[in-house]
Amino acid sequence: MTQPLAGIRVLDFTTLLPGPLATLMLAEAGAEVVKIEPPEGESMRFYPPLFGNDSAAFAMLNRGKAGLTIDLKSDAGRAEALRLIAGADILVEQFRPGVMARLGLGYDAVRAINPRAIYCSITGYGQSGPRAQEAGHDRNYIGHTGLLALAPGGDPPVVPPALIADIGGGSFPAVMNILLALRKRDMNCEGCHLDIAMTDAMFTFTWHAMASGHAKAFPGSGEGLLAGGSPRYQLYRARDGRLVACAALEQKFWRAFCAAIGLGDALANDSINPAATRAAVSAIIAGKTSAEWHPVFAAADCCVTIVVDLEQAMADPHFVARGLFAHQVTGEGGTLPAMPVPIAPQFRDDAGKPKTFPLRGGKS
Repeated sequence: MTQPLAGIRVLDFTTLLPGPLATLMLAEAGAEVVKIEPPEGESMRFYPPLFGNDSAAFAMLNRGKAGLTIDLKSDAGRAEALRLIAGADILVEQFRPGVMARLGLGYDAVRAINPRAIYCSITGYGQSGPRAQEAGHDRNYIGHTGLLALAPGGDPPVVPPALIADIGGGSFPAVMNILLALRKRDMNCEGCHLDIAMTDAMFTFTWHAMASGHAKAFPGSGEGLLAGGSPRYQLYRARDGRLVACAALEQKFWRAFCAAIGLGDALANDSINPAATRAAVSAIIAGKTSAEWHPVFAAADCCVTIVVDLEQAMADPHFVARGLFAHQVTGEGGTLPAMPVPIAPQFRDDAGKPKTFPLRGGKS
């Protein structure tokens, strides 16, 4: 099988999550990805828990990539990097703005030797603007864009379980725009510089709150339709402590849900007093265990489910049947399921072929 990115060479100068996940997706679609690391190794290698001598997360994020150790601060290292760049299709870097240029590896230097190169820079705040040089991580990026403020309050506040900015603002936009740049290069034979700012995409995630704000009023903490302001889109706790995820937004699902739990017509009309409706639903759900509620909601088909943990989810026959965990990564620690990525199965390699990840001290 010929994969769609077969013959495309990618140089990966990134660390931690956003860039490595982006280049992982390119590798899963057939690109040849060479991970460039400093002599001391990429910092994600040392994040616990370990898988052999390296991090399990590092192994999963760098499956199928080749590895090369280069000291970019040395003349010999820069010369080696430029030699590789001359033959590359894509370069992905994740330094603060200006760092690659100071190393002699900025876009202008790359374009001079390889005008077809697609140069993708992933940063928190972008290559320009007043915040461009600020340090930050995912929490800062969602905090600076109004997204975190939409979450319901609490004491202590709940930390979001997903790195939305890293993946939704870094990895996914990087892959999307790299593929668009490849398509554009097919038309004009020229590369380009992609400025991927993780914060920029966070405003996309505020889509409903932004629409509400422009049309009427901006919602506050926990007030938005999709952020805790409606009893229809809510988490309720069953008697055994497990959570019930209610997403019965549309009227037909809401009617089915209310009928299933026996909520009276007066309270089912949540436009009158949403807080009272939420309290009543909460009290009803708390009256039975999740095991008792599960068949009720399944029969009602009303977009209401029992929340499961990750271990349970990975054993779910549905996800197993879809092959989400069929690919493998191997190393000194044995074998792990590969990172599930949103690449269509027909574009990935054979799931029966486990792949390795770069070991420390890789040489060309």
